[in-house]
Amino acid sequence: MHDRSHVQGLDGLRGLAALYVLLFHCWLLTFPGFPHNSGPSWLGWLMYGRLAVVFFLVLSGFSLAITPARRGWQLGGGARFLRRRAWRILPPYWAALVLSLAVAWFVVPASHYGPPTGRTLLVYGLVLQDLFTAPTPNGAFWSIGVEAELYLLFPLFLLVRRRLGAVVLVAGVTLLVVAHGLAAANGTPVEGMNRLTPDLAPVFVAGLVGAGIVTAPERVRRLPWHWLAVLTAAPALALVAVKGSVWTVDHYFWVDLAVVPAMTMFLAAVVTGRPVFLTRLLATRPIRTLGNFSYSLYLIHLPIVMLVVRKLAPHVVSPGLPTFCFTLLLAAPASVLGAWLFAEIFEMPFKRNRSWKAMRAALAGRTDTAHGAGGREQMKWDKDVTPAGDRG
Repeated sequence: MHDRSHVQGLDGLRGLAALYVLLFHCWLLTFPGFPHNSGPSWLGWLMYGRLAVVFFLVLSGFSLAITPARRGWQLGGGARFLRRRAWRILPPYWAALVLSLAVAWFVVPASHYGPPTGRTLLVYGLVLQDLFTAPTPNGAFWSIGVEAELYLLFPLFLLVRRRLGAVVLVAGVTLLVVAHGLAAANGTPVEGMNRLTPDLAPVFVAGLVGAGIVTAPERVRRLPWHWLAVLTAAPALALVAVKGSVWTVDHYFWVDLAVVPAMTMFLAAVVTGRPVFLTRLLATRPIRTLGNFSYSLYLIHLPIVMLVVRKLAPHVVSPGLPTFCFTLLLAAPASVLGAWLFAEIFEMPFKRNRSWKAMRAALAGRTDTAHGAGGREQMKWDKDVTPAGDRG
């Protein structure tokens, strides 16, 4: 498989994970009492949105480390990496923040703590929500703060991987987190909505180390990674099934660590082209398109779901399953369509171009094309500024 195919497959997985988070929030806002399952038992599989975010973090570490893995785990400049991450992540995030603030202020608050305040604008505007508390404008934004902090640690993780090896990196980060967990009351730390980066660092690191599959010997690449992922996931999934949702949510600290090896092996399987049916599915145009604007879908879906559940559904359908079906039929397509449009305006220009200069040149090229000239030069520009295999 070529580099481009690798990234397309990973983007497709990101799109499916974002879609699951959307379904989770449709379920969460419809049926009260979380983490108790007050809805139909056959919808119980929708309760574990946290695990989809864990998968996002594994996938993030994996995707970002593919290019360094091919370069001997060299990053090519920490400042350059952070600048490119900020260029890629912050503009759509800030646009989504403005949208979320407008909905939370004027339509429906995003949490029971009430509408956002000036502190909200400061904390979330600076992406400091994992360090400081403030009334949230969007309940999905907590993971953006976690990921931003992990970006700051990424150059250090790569340095340890290059100098000391994968085992030292994984063991060092994981053992510190395990020691923190064991020292907590009842052996399980009580988690809030912030200060989660230390606990989730092993998740990101596992993905980073897993990216080594792209340069592994052929005998390693040919291992049945998809079956290994199934075998590794089975004990954790069985425990979740037996213990139930309340226990699982109360022990997410440990559940996160338990599922990460399986997630990492699963990514290795996809990158090496297995299982075939899944790689073919991820290569289909709808999945690739969904993956392309999955970040925007994650950012803006929750205000849309809240509008439907809190403002529209009570006037149309009864609570419970009718509300869920109504939300699914209305909020899900509205979120996907809205995210696509949002991405075209606030995400794709920053994804296709690496700087304001490149963006101005691209816009000038489009203007020339509209007047019947410059089309060929614009195609060459797009090819130069968006290398194959770099869509993270």
